[in-house]
Amino acid sequence: MDKYKNRPGFHLALIATLLALVVVLLGAYTRLTHAGLGCPDWPGCYGFIGVPQSEAQLAHAEATFPHAPVEAEKGWNEMVHRYFAGTLGLLILGLAVHALRQHRRDGQPLKLPLLLLGVVIAQAAFGMWTVTLKLWPQVVTAHLLGGFTTLALLLLLSLRLSNAFPARQLPARVRGWAAVALVLVIAQIALGGWVSSNYAAVACVDLPTCHGQWWPAMDFANGFHLTQHIGPNYLGGQLDSDARTAIHMTHRLGALVVTLALLGLAWQLYRAGLNRLAGLLLATLLLQVSLGVSNVLFHLPLPVAVAHNGGGALLLLVLVSVNYRVRSPVPFVGASSTRERGNTEGSRAELAPAALTSHGK
Repeated sequence: MDKYKNRPGFHLALIATLLALVVVLLGAYTRLTHAGLGCPDWPGCYGFIGVPQSEAQLAHAEATFPHAPVEAEKGWNEMVHRYFAGTLGLLILGLAVHALRQHRRDGQPLKLPLLLLGVVIAQAAFGMWTVTLKLWPQVVTAHLLGGFTTLALLLLLSLRLSNAFPARQLPARVRGWAAVALVLVIAQIALGGWVSSNYAAVACVDLPTCHGQWWPAMDFANGFHLTQHIGPNYLGGQLDSDARTAIHMTHRLGALVVTLALLGLAWQLYRAGLNRLAGLLLATLLLQVSLGVSNVLFHLPLPVAVAHNGGGALLLLVLVSVNYRVRSPVPFVGASSTRERGNTEGSRAELAPAALTSHGK
């Protein structure tokens, strides 16, 4: 059998990865259109499988949820996101069942599909708490991170099932740069989630300064107060201007650190001969920085804001791919050593016929 042939379950994992990307974008769209509470209950909407439409359904919704009038557009934004997320959950359940059935086959991962199943169950819980706790920023950010985690793990599963990229002998510094870059990107995504859940994206509307100052008034204590009270409706945010400015500026500084780290990683990949991967990383980074700048300059237009979330997802996928690609279970062998090994193997190949002749039949 071809050692690079896709393993069973690869196509299902790939479909799930693409669907997870769609779910991340739909989640961003739901959040940015202020539709996170478009349905005040979970998993239905005002007690129905869809948004109430008939007079009887609307009357029931008004009687049951008098403080949450039906807004059909927001309700459908929320429910479409739930439909896609539910479908993704079923696909991940299918991957877990498949893994249990196939785990005895060589190279079939088991722990990763089961981990994915656990993550998606936790995601369902966070989706429920997002509604019941009225967009509490801690839960909203955790829910966002759960979505990105699901996406990253699905790509990793797809790569493992594809069996397309064997381990390469690369310098330890490349693996180190890749690992650090991945951690920084995850931290920046978490900061982005905190910006969004606290409605701090337009806390600064100028670049490169904020409010015309390089270091404006900021309240970090309240901006990153992780024990906010549960109870208020956080739709629209509860923080004052200085606290939101602190969150926004931290995200900007994080973007600068991530950019420098990814430029360094791209250079390391180029030196290691992974030119295409370095080019892909640079292109994705340029896209994401451009979208971030556009969000500020054009005051958070919806298409650009959703695309910025998608750009973060793509950057995470590229970093997962890079780390998968540069993994190596053996020490790096330099070019000269590789040539010497090749010469040695060639010499052995030339000696083989002579050995057979001298030893006879």
